[in-house]
Amino acid sequence: MVVPEKEQSWIPRIFKKKTCTTFITDLTDPGGTLCQCGCPRNAHLSVAVEDAFGRAVVTVWDSDAHTTEKPTDAFGDLDFLGSGRKASNFLRLSDRTDPAAAYNLVTSTWGFPPPNLVVSVLGGSGAPILQTWLQDLLRRGLVRAAQSTGAWIVTGGLHRGIGRHVGVAVRDHQTASTGDSKVVAMGVAPWGVVRNRDALLNSKGSFPARYPWRSNPKDRDQKDSGQFPLDYNYSAFFLVDDGTQGRLGGENRFRLNFESYIARQKTGVGGTGIDIPVLLLLIEGDEKMLKRIEDATQAQLPCLLVAGSGGAADCLAETLEDTLILGSGGSRRGEAQDQLRRFFPKGDPEVLQAQVERIMTRKELLTVYSLEDGPEEFETIVLKALVKACGSSEASAYLDELRLAVAWNRVDIAQRELFRGDIQWRSFHLEASLLDALLNDRPEFVRLLISRGLSLSHFLTPARLTHLYSVTPPNSVVHHLLGQASHGPKGSVEAPPPDVGHVLRLLLGEMCAPTYYPESAADPDPGHGCARGLLSAKTNSELKLNAVLGQAPLSDLLLWALLLNRAQMALYFWEMGSNAVASALGASLLLRVLARMESEAEEAERRKDLAAKFEGLGVDLFGQCYRSNEKWAAWLLLHRCPLWGDATCLQLAMQADARAFFAQDGVQSLLTQKWWGAMDSTTPVWALVLTFFCPPLVYTNLITFRKSKEESLQKGLELDMDKGINGEGPFGPTNPTEKMPLGASRQPRHSGCCGEPCWRQCLCRWSHFWGAPVTAFMGNVVSYLLFLLLFARVLLIDFHPSTISAFELLLYFWAFTLLCEEFRQGLGGSWGSLSIGGQGHGHTPLRRRLCLYLADTWNQCDLAALTCFLLGVGCRLTPGLYELGRAIFCLDFMVFTVRLLHIFTVNKQLGPKIVIVNKMMKDVFFFLFFLGVWLVAYGVATEGLLRPQDRNLPNILRRVFYRPYLQIFGQIPQEEMDVALMEHVNCSSEQGLWAHPLETRTGSCVSTYANWLVLLLLVVFLLVANILLVNLLIAMFSHTFGTVQGNSDLYWKAQRYSLIREFHSRPALAPPFIIISHVRLFIGRLRRLWTRLPYYPQVEHFRVYLSKEAERKLLTWESVQKENFLLVRARDKRESDSERLKRTSQKVDSALKQLGQIRQYEQRLKGLEREVQHCNRVLAWMAEALSHSPLLPPGGPPPPAPPEP
Repeated sequence: MVVPEKEQSWIPRIFKKKTCTTFITDLTDPGGTLCQCGCPRNAHLSVAVEDAFGRAVVTVWDSDAHTTEKPTDAFGDLDFLGSGRKASNFLRLSDRTDPAAAYNLVTSTWGFPPPNLVVSVLGGSGAPILQTWLQDLLRRGLVRAAQSTGAWIVTGGLHRGIGRHVGVAVRDHQTASTGDSKVVAMGVAPWGVVRNRDALLNSKGSFPARYPWRSNPKDRDQKDSGQFPLDYNYSAFFLVDDGTQGRLGGENRFRLNFESYIARQKTGVGGTGIDIPVLLLLIEGDEKMLKRIEDATQAQLPCLLVAGSGGAADCLAETLEDTLILGSGGSRRGEAQDQLRRFFPKGDPEVLQAQVERIMTRKELLTVYSLEDGPEEFETIVLKALVKACGSSEASAYLDELRLAVAWNRVDIAQRELFRGDIQWRSFHLEASLLDALLNDRPEFVRLLISRGLSLSHFLTPARLTHLYSVTPPNSVVHHLLGQASHGPKGSVEAPPPDVGHVLRLLLGEMCAPTYYPESAADPDPGHGCARGLLSAKTNSELKLNAVLGQAPLSDLLLWALLLNRAQMALYFWEMGSNAVASALGASLLLRVLARMESEAEEAERRKDLAAKFEGLGVDLFGQCYRSNEKWAAWLLLHRCPLWGDATCLQLAMQADARAFFAQDGVQSLLTQKWWGAMDSTTPVWALVLTFFCPPLVYTNLITFRKSKEESLQKGLELDMDKGINGEGPFGPTNPTEKMPLGASRQPRHSGCCGEPCWRQCLCRWSHFWGAPVTAFMGNVVSYLLFLLLFARVLLIDFHPSTISAFELLLYFWAFTLLCEEFRQGLGGSWGSLSIGGQGHGHTPLRRRLCLYLADTWNQCDLAALTCFLLGVGCRLTPGLYELGRAIFCLDFMVFTVRLLHIFTVNKQLGPKIVIVNKMMKDVFFFLFFLGVWLVAYGVATEGLLRPQDRNLPNILRRVFYRPYLQIFGQIPQEEMDVALMEHVNCSSEQGLWAHPLETRTGSCVSTYANWLVLLLLVVFLLVANILLVNLLIAMFSHTFGTVQGNSDLYWKAQRYSLIREFHSRPALAPPFIIISHVRLFIGRLRRLWTRLPYYPQVEHFRVYLSKEAERKLLTWESVQKENFLLVRARDKRESDSERLKRTSQKVDSALKQLGQIRQYEQRLKGLEREVQHCNRVLAWMAEALSHSPLLPPGGPPPPAPPEP
């Protein structure tokens, strides 16, 4: 990383170099001109050479005693000539340099981010070729793990040995990588062995230093004398100066101190994370590596031995395996020395054995990696080595390793190594790891940590929730919305907590938005873990149940996961939370709203897919509930969900356009019951029609009521409070004023008619019949048909300019009652049940109610029809505008007639056809766009060719637009376009050839010039319009029809809910008698305003209020059904073919691994058998020799016989 020169000018004041001050002759030099530091006599200072007394007394050169430190003269940027790489940072420094200063230089001045892991690679024989599997280990294991974890790789940094191979692996990986994250490879090399190091010298720093790294024939002497170039694939170099030249190993002291210092630092900004793990990786290596490993183990640094690479790595791996097999004593001393001689023929066995024994005293710091593990499992082995190095049963000793496993997303390692039962984990131990898992989208770790006893109520605080929302992508829609909703004080250093409630209200509106309480609200329960600024804030409202409050942290996290589009996380929090059906539908609604706002297509598609998953979960779960108990499932649809703005499941499904949810039998059964009111749904339609026109028949057996069913249901709701959570029977609130019967119509407590006097029963039957939505629907249909007949009669017979007939006045009054009804619906009416507070429409803002009303297409049609009617009445009563008023009325009659189609949506056969027509209107729009482009092009071209002298604008527009349109349907006026059928006369005052059509009514003269082109354009126009465009329209219609027809049942059932909800909330009287209901409602509202009483409706349609105990039982029953549902899904998933193949593959891999271990054991057993046979032969030889020896007395005991097999 290139750093400006002025920012590194302070380096010589801190970092030093070493210079030899005492010349001590190297006894191995025959000429006596070479010092033990490796420098010749002429390279030393005069003081060092003239110190004869010192040379006479001291015979061994020491770096600390015989050197002096001076300001460094080599630092800056390193440019490898001809490499095409970015410049690297480098620094020459003393081996006694403070590692803290070096670490601060790397992270602060050079700008490298603090590492999450440091892997120090040791060993290497210096061979130019490395085994293939070791190359894969470096490239696919080490370098990939370093990039994924943000690790530093520390090696010697020279273009030789293992440092060269690591550099090649880094180069190959960065060449293939397309991401921004690059691997930080750092070289710690001895200054005295760097070739061409003179090119780096500059007391003021080199920016950059031009470094010739390529080898040439002149460098062979340097190579033979121990000079090696730096490797250009590294990002930074520490050139450690211990005062020697041409001597390897001078960097070991600084490198060990540097790595030990890093191991005591923290990750994260400001050092708030975990301790940085440092791991030594030993590949091959000579006998000098044993001293390096010994020093590392004494410094408590874990080591990873690559078995099979040879050298010191294999020696230590075999010794460790023998120690584990034979016990702490290990192998015998003689055998150990023989083993060391086999690996290190030139080394001293006694010294090496002592080093190995000291290393084995800390064998918990050693971990073996072999070829069988594969490069993909390198992260696993690294984490095992770090966990093994802890060696404690206290959970606090493993916190860093757990967070590292989260960072690597290796939940399998955490389960196998950290949660095996011997570590005592507490809830507060896991909170930091859970936060990391949430931030880094690790759903499996979230599931694991919560299952291990982590308390979400203590974990989720407002500060942590703010931190979770801080990772929102900066270019996302949610980040933009949170930025708009933030209201932090100006000048405040800390970021304000996100106003998630405001964002949800922007997305979902007041109806379905979850309620977030402000952080400044008083906390009535200070002991609660997260009671401020969260969904778990307790209030005095009776709607907040304790059961719901217990699930509030899960709901907070569910909303967070949905907003950030964390799919697996959201699904897990849904599984763990309550109000499962409502939460699934609310999640689907929120995701679909966000998908419509997303600007990125891929992100929007992911949100749509997740919304479909949640909708499917809601559908399947409610189906499970309905199969368990139909009555409880109906209550589940109607009860309020406080977590979603007191909305019901039906409201959430309607807003989310979850048509599959409405298509379920449970929903349709409830809608059918609501549609028929207190009447039995098996009542024939002809009986209903006959009773409608002959009301006294309501007192006969022609109309049946659900009397007995309602009695049993009501009795069960009021009395059965403790009956089976598993679906044994219904339940209800203890306070009858807090609930509404399942089959209730507009008159509450109607089931109390039974046992009353006869006149009261007759009154109940009358009110139940005329109060049913199906009766109201029939009355409105008959009324609307009569209105259309009256409208048609007035237009055709009784519409006179001078007088206003009685029928016309009746028409105006009828239309006025329709307008009053539309005002009632728009300002309150049926939409009052959608309020968030559950107290009627008075709590819903007027703007929101109007938006909900105008969202319905049929309401828009009603407003358009009534607006045209009022405009027509105004024109009809205005002198001089009678004809305009008549024309407006004629058009308005068409709009009213089209409105009649809304009646047929209740029919199962005709309802989907109306949806098809609505969809086809969009196709017609696109067709008309293409047709209009082609029609204008053809019309203007032909008109310009035929009649260039015509100036009559109305005729021109008629011939440009209207005539080509008629030609599509076959009306082709050839006598007006083909001059061969015209009279060739000079009918124009302009020059040119002209022809006059035979019929004088056809207009002006026609030009005969290029008439063939007109005919050609006609042929092309008919070809494109009649064949291409019309068939395109037919194909579009066919596609739309096939798509909608395939889902006609879904469309119809969703439409049926809207229709039933509308007529369920309408007054029983139809227009024009509906004015009576309007007057009654108006008088009641005035009386409440006069007495200043709040408005509380007696019954809210499609909603039920439960007591706390009843709602708690309902939610418990729903949770039981959800658990059963998830168990069935898990069992089906386990039994699927893909899971079976996965398990089989895992078993095969495990079996192969065990077979490999068995083969190793067999080889070891064979070796032991050969040694035992050799021992037997030696013992037999000794026995034979002793039997012939004169040392034994004659007549002694014979040797023992061999044992029988």
